Amino acid sequence: DTIEIEGIPLIDLSLSHTTDINLLVSEIGNACKNWGFFQVINHGVPLELLEKIKVAAKAFFDQPVEEKRKVKRDEVNAMGYHESEHTKNVRDWKEVFDFLIKDPSFLPASPETEDDEIRTLSNQWPETPPQFSLLMLVREVCQTYAREVEKLGYKLLELISLSLGLPSNRLNGYFEDHTTMMRLNHYPPCPCPELALGVGRHKDAGALTIVAQDDVGGLQVRRKSDEVWVPVKPTPNALVINVGDTIQVWSNEAYESVEHRVVVNSERERFSIPVFFFPSHYVMVKPLEELVNEGNPPKYKPYNFGKFFVARNRSDYKKLEVQNIQISDFKII
Repeated sequence: DTIEIEGIPLIDLSLSHTTDINLLVSEIGNACKNWGFFQVINHGVPLELLEKIKVAAKAFFDQPVEEKRKVKRDEVNAMGYHESEHTKNVRDWKEVFDFLIKDPSFLPASPETEDDEIRTLSNQWPETPPQFSLLMLVREVCQTYAREVEKLGYKLLELISLSLGLPSNRLNGYFEDHTTMMRLNHYPPCPCPELALGVGRHKDAGALTIVAQDDVGGLQVRRKSDEVWVPVKPTPNALVINVGDTIQVWSNEAYESVEHRVVVNSERERFSIPVFFFPSHYVMVKPLEELVNEGNPPKYKPYNFGKFFVARNRSDYKKLEVQNIQISDFKII
């Protein structure tokens, strides 16, 4: 299969409107099982909106740094601009702007089990000085795009549920008060690309990640069959989807979250816009009872998604002395 040789599978979601939905469900299942990554076309997100979101990202990052810092995120409010994120304790070659799809959203105040306090997270948006008229569009375009991708996220969750032999709405209840977050990423040109990574190798903590990327490329996926790093070739009008740790646990490892990274470019800047589909903060993540039995017992102990996410997030701001929390910490040996 040529698509397979070129890299991750490319799936046409327009099949979901035909009688042959079983074919689509099986393609999604195979992609989740064999790769943990796939690209989708005919996904329902308007193509002019895909273009607009890339223009909005560039408009935001083109501002002077002192303007961007006016919406700087910190340990109290994790939404906004950040210029030095860390992945697994190593600084990334990029700057980011984060915001919530549900504003406000709620998360535990701390990762400690005995602490019941819940904090409110709210978005910060750039004020629009007269000379940056494009910025007026940033908020509006981001919010419109987020709503469209949210619809796609639910559609993908339903297809993934069906591919696991479950009712299509099996996972929807976990997202009633979802903490889903959208990010604008900017990777500036790097003078020594061989010495830096845009984002170091990592897995995503949530259920799904849906990524719009420009034509520069740089995203690489660690192929499960041989652990080779495979580039995700930018495909016009496609979105990149990957399965996160939460689906790995829910599926009891029928599907796996796969390592990925971003390499940087010495000449061209790169923009990408991921949406991280996160469940409600109070969800206890554990293998779904329909997918476990005597021959396939649960591989994970239950954990609270909000606490897990807050613990993971702490290391985004500073280098920690210890390795960040991972789902392997809940693995039943």
